[in-house]
This record gives sequence, structure tokens and C-alpha cells, in this order.
Amino acid sequence: MPLTPTLSERLARARADLRMGAPIVLSKAGESALVIASETLTPARLSDLRELGGPLILAITTRRAETLKARAYDTNAARIVVPSDADTRWIYAVADPENDLRTPMKGPLKTLREGASCIAKSAIGLAKAARLLPSAVLLPIENGVAFAHENDLTHVPLEDAEAEIDAMSPLTLVASARVPLEVSEAGRLHVFRPLDGGEEHYAVEIGRPDRGKPVLSRLHSACFTGDLIGSLKCDCGPQLRAALAAMGENGAGVLLYLNQEGRGIGLANKMRAYSLQDQGFDTVQANHRLGFEDDERDFRIGAEILKRMGFQSVNLLTNNPVKVEMMQANGIQVVERVPLKVGENAHNHAYLATKAAKSGHLL
Repeated sequence: MPLTPTLSERLARARADLRMGAPIVLSKAGESALVIASETLTPARLSDLRELGGPLILAITTRRAETLKARAYDTNAARIVVPSDADTRWIYAVADPENDLRTPMKGPLKTLREGASCIAKSAIGLAKAARLLPSAVLLPIENGVAFAHENDLTHVPLEDAEAEIDAMSPLTLVASARVPLEVSEAGRLHVFRPLDGGEEHYAVEIGRPDRGKPVLSRLHSACFTGDLIGSLKCDCGPQLRAALAAMGENGAGVLLYLNQEGRGIGLANKMRAYSLQDQGFDTVQANHRLGFEDDERDFRIGAEILKRMGFQSVNLLTNNPVKVEMMQANGIQVVERVPLKVGENAHNHAYLATKAAKSGHLL
């Protein structure tokens, strides 16, 4: 039917359902499973799953499995058998590292080696995309299509959706307007919206940059704490203001403000990482304990926006060589890397040192 949801729309529904604690159904190659995000699983939902019968499986990332000393037989996912007497507190404790130091022994954890792990990997990918902890509870079921239809649940066939989960959604320019700024009265704001219903991204254009020449540009990931409330734990706020000031002085530039808070893990997970840092872990270790990679951002978004605006080359304001590499790999020539060394203080000195030592930032 023409009104049947597209695959992208089904995935958007699935992300929303997981955030609300509703189950979804994932299927591939004759196998199906009910999936609920670990973070939003309630005791009532857990009881409902157990009434259906069958073994419950807790999917976590290999990063989280390393922390728990659990065997991960697959790339990007470990499948832990949930004990029959385990409650939601046990599931939360495995998924969330908040209390790891107080209760370090979670095991022994039995992990599955046999069988396909594609459903577990996709469940984790959807939880990440929903800005939740990267973990989900799975219950294998028969005939996922029929089960989803009978119970009015979102069903996602993974034969086509696996690649879509990791793909960058096409962007649409939805609005542009003149916005006089402190650094330049010749400011314009462009709003780009992904077709998959994800968060919007913004381009701040200073002056009238020549599309035929390298534009002074910065890819700035949203940082609520640093940009808005003046957090001293990072250098994001000073970098944002310094980049805009440089563009104002230059008379032209483009600042891309990408909604990828906390290196792409979302504000709630970023606060979880901050809490772990207070326990003595550095920023990379905290991300790994949560089950994330060092950096979960998608820099393809920035390259696509620049191309949509008519730019092919940039002078990039960054201390991060990875940004340079990703721009080049996605069709934007980086003519010059422009250092942006501002904002160091007593509270973020260790954070910046970790970025230099473990993430290769040139500080």
C-alpha cells in the first residue's frame, strides 16, 4: 500500500519505541526476536517477556564485555544468557557501569557462542541511535512478522535494514534566515533536517564566502554543558566562540553545529561518562566502560552539508586530525588545518591530555 511505512520510517518508530520502553521485533534469515532496550526495561515488561517462555538474552557491546570480563565471540556484540532469577536490577547492573566499582563481580556471565548475532548487533545499533545505553534484552520468537502484527509492534526486517541503521540519512535544507551576530552582522543560519526523523543540524554562515575558494570552516559538535552553561570540564565553549570570532575577523566562514552531543553518545550518556570520570577513569575509559567507542560521531554529516552549500574545499579550524581525514574521505578538500588551541584550565587539563595521548589531538 502507498501508505505503508518506509524502512526509514520503521527504523524511526523502532528508535522511539525503544526510548519509551516498548518492545520491537527484529527479524533476519528466518530468525526473529522481541527486543527491549535495557535502560527502559521495566519489571512489568520483564515479567511479560518471561511469560512468553524461552531464554532471555542480554546484548552488550564488546567494549562493555571487556570491562565485565565476559567472552565476546562476535565483533561488536556479546550475547549474555540472563539467569532465570535475574531481575531488572541485575540487567541494569550489567548494562550500566555506574556501580561497577561498588559491585565489581557481576558473573560468572555465560555468553553464547553458537548461532547468529546479527539481531543482537542491530539491537545495540538501534539503542545507540536512540541515545540509550548500548544494550538490549532479546527474546527469540517464532514468526516475527505475525507476532508483530498480532501485538501491534514495530517490525524491522534486517535483510534491508542492517545497512540502513549505519547509513547517513539524506539531509534536507528546511529553512534559512539572516541572523545578525556579535562577531558579524552578516550572519545567516541554515537548518538541515535528516529524512529519518533524527536531530537537525545547523550551518552558521558568516558573510558571503566564495564557493570557488577554500572557506574557513569548523565542524563543531553540540556541547550543552560547554557551549551553553560554561562548563570547565571541556574546551568546547571557548572553541565555539573562538571559531566564530575568527570567521568574523576573516569576513567569511561557515560553522557547522552538529547535534552529536558527547562525541555522538547523547547528553545523558555523556553525564554517565562524567560520573565515571569522577570515579577516576579518563574520557576514553569512561566511554568504553559504557559500551561505546572512543568517538561515535558521524563526520559524513558535516561533509554533506558543506557540499549542499556549494563548498568543495575548506581551511578547517580543528586540532583533530581525524576530522581532516574524514573530510578528505568524504569529498571535501582540506587545504589547511587551522589550529584552535583555547580554553585550557585546571578542570580540563587531564581531559585535554587524554585527547592528545589517546585520540591524537594536536594540542
